[in-house]
Amino acid sequence: MSKSNDRTRMNRRRALLLPAAGIGAALAMPAAAADGTKTAAHQGPGNCSTPRSAVAKTQYGKVRGYVDGGVVTFKGIPYGQDTSGENRWLPAKPPKAWDGEYPALIYGANCPQRLHDYTAIEQSFLYDWDDGYMSEDMLKLNVWTPSLTGKRPVLVYFHGGGFTFGSAYELPSQEGAQLARQHDAVSVTVNHRLNLLGFLDLSEIGGPAYADSVNVGMTDLTAALRWVRENIASFGGDPDAVMIYGQSGGGSKVTCLMGMPSAAGLFHRASVQSGGGGNVPVADQSRELASQLMKELGLQPNDLASLQKMEWAKLNSAGNAVIAKLSPPAQGATGPGSAPGRMPRVGWSPTIDGRTVTLRSFYDVAPEISKNVPMLIGNVSEEGNSMRSRPTETQWHATLARTWGEAKATALVAAMKKAHPEKSIRTLSYGVNGLTSRSNVQRMVKLKHEQKGAPAYQYYFTWQSPMLEDAGAWHTAELAFCFDNTKRCEQGTGNTPEAQALAKKMATAWVNFARTGNPSQPGLTWTPSDPVRCQTMVFDNHSRMVDDPEGEVRRILLT
Repeated sequence: MSKSNDRTRMNRRRALLLPAAGIGAALAMPAAAADGTKTAAHQGPGNCSTPRSAVAKTQYGKVRGYVDGGVVTFKGIPYGQDTSGENRWLPAKPPKAWDGEYPALIYGANCPQRLHDYTAIEQSFLYDWDDGYMSEDMLKLNVWTPSLTGKRPVLVYFHGGGFTFGSAYELPSQEGAQLARQHDAVSVTVNHRLNLLGFLDLSEIGGPAYADSVNVGMTDLTAALRWVRENIASFGGDPDAVMIYGQSGGGSKVTCLMGMPSAAGLFHRASVQSGGGGNVPVADQSRELASQLMKELGLQPNDLASLQKMEWAKLNSAGNAVIAKLSPPAQGATGPGSAPGRMPRVGWSPTIDGRTVTLRSFYDVAPEISKNVPMLIGNVSEEGNSMRSRPTETQWHATLARTWGEAKATALVAAMKKAHPEKSIRTLSYGVNGLTSRSNVQRMVKLKHEQKGAPAYQYYFTWQSPMLEDAGAWHTAELAFCFDNTKRCEQGTGNTPEAQALAKKMATAWVNFARTGNPSQPGLTWTPSDPVRCQTMVFDNHSRMVDDPEGEVRRILLT
C-alpha cells in the first residue's frame, strides 16, 4: 500500500465521536508495527509447544494450532476466500477445502486501512496498539480453547474502529487466552472487510450480482458466525451458547447484527460496549456516494473492472474526498448520545438496503428478531480521553460553550467538579463524552426494555488507571478487564492487585453471561436495568449496583 501525506489524526476515541457513517472522512496516517503478530508477545504463562494433538477438524479440512500456557490456540483460520480482484464487493465465498493440515499459527492479515497516529505518544503507550499487516485476503478468525473436547460457552468478539479500521489483534486486550485458561470458555476474534471494501454500493454499477455489496462488511460477520455454528464443537465450544460482543464500532456491529434477518439464530447473547445504535444511511445516499466516486476517479459509470483492479489507497483517497463533499462536518454533538432524528451521514458503514439491513437497530427500534437475546450495554467514564489534550478550566469551559452554549457549559463544569473533586480538570474534560455515551446506553436500554423480551443488563466502568496521570477510564479501557488481560495490558493497567481482582470479576461476569444469559456471580448480583431506575453495575475497586450513576450531571446535557 502506498504512503500518503494525509495526516488526519485518528484514534478509537475520535471514532466514538464521529457518526458511524461519516467516520471514513477522518482516517489516520499510515504506520507499521507487528508486535502482536508474534506468537508469544506479552504472554504470561509461556510454555509454548506444538504437539500433534493441537489439530482440530473443520468442514474445510484440518487446522493445526499450538499450545501456549495450557491453551490450545489457532490463529488465522480461513472462514472465507480472498476478497481481492473479481471477489471485491461480492459476498464472502466459503473457503476451498484443503488437504493435510492448515497451519493456523499466526494472525491473518488485516483489511487495508489507514492506520493509527503514533504521534499521540502517551495514548499509544496506554493502548499498546498493533497495526499488523494488510491484505484483501483477510477473512480469518482466531480461536482459544482449554480443550478440543467439551461444550463450553463461546465468546465472539468484533473489533472497534467504526466500520473503517481496526483488527482482531489491534489491542493486546483482545487476545482470548485468559478466557480459555482461567474461565473455561472458548474465545473467538474476527477480521472482516472494512471501509469502502466492505460498504460500497455497486448495485447499479455492477448489476444484480452486487445487490449486497453495500453491506458485505456485515455479511462477512454472518459468514464468520455460520463458521462458528458449524465448526466450534470441534474446538470444545457449544454452538448453542454463543455470545457476540464488541466495543465502539464493534458495539455498532453487534446492534446491526441484532437487526439482520440473516444473523438470526447465529448467536444467543450480545454485549454492546461504548457504541451501538448507529444512525446509518439509506440506499439512495449510498448509491449517490458510489456514483460520485466513479466521477472522482474519472471512470465510466459502469466500469466495475477498473474498480476491482485499482489499488486500495487510490480508491480510499477518492472515496474520502467524495464523503467530505457529501457530508460536511457536523455541527453540535455527534456520535453515541447525540439526538435521534438527525439526518444520517454518508460514509463507510452499513446501509439500509431493504435486503441485508432493514432498519436502524437500536437507533430507531429494538428489532423483533432479537427480542429474546439478552444484552449487556455499557460504557466507560472517560470516553473522550485524548492524552494530547491538557486544557485549563477556562479552555475546557470555552470548548464546552462552543458545543453546548454558555449556560450549559457553566452548569456542566460546576456539576462535574462537585461530583468528582478527586479528578483533575484534564480528566474531567475527558468525561463529557462519557456522559453523552451514557445517554446512548439509556436509550438502547429503554428500547430493549419496552420490547418486554429478554433483559438488558447495564454497566459503567469507572476504574481509574494508575499509569501516567489523568488518563481515567479511557475508551477501550474495559477490554483488558472483560478479557482478564491486565498482565498483557500492563502498560495501561499496571497489572496491580486491584486491577487483577477487578478483571477476575468482569471476565467472570462476561463468561457467565455467555453461558447462561445472566452475568451475576457469587457476591456480585447484577440485576436487569429498566428506563426508570437505570440499574447499573459500576465496575471499580468497589463494584456495586447503582441507580443511574452520573444521572444528575448527564441530564444537564439533555435539557
